[in-house]
Amino acid sequence: MSNAISVVSFSKDVAPLFRPSDIEQMKVYGVLLNKYEWLSKPANARLVFAYLSGQRTPRMPLGGPYWSDEQVNLFLQWMNGGYQP
Repeated sequence: MSNAISVVSFSKDVAPLFRPSDIEQMKVYGVLLNKYEWLSKPANARLVFAYLSGQRTPRMPLGGPYWSDEQVNLFLQWMNGGYQP
């Protein structure tokens, strides 16, 4: 087991968390979950995080199932790590 801190990336870690139905459903609202260029903007990422974590409602993904704490924390790590591609 390595002591190195792994870098959380959009393409490897974050993007696969969004189901195709989530991406299509949120596109209607102008939320581009599968577009790094959109989601890596801090204001957009913070907004999505608020809905994923339940800080804002309705919680995402709309209708559930909701992300586990581990998945929400992974998204937060990605944000805190500088929105790595």
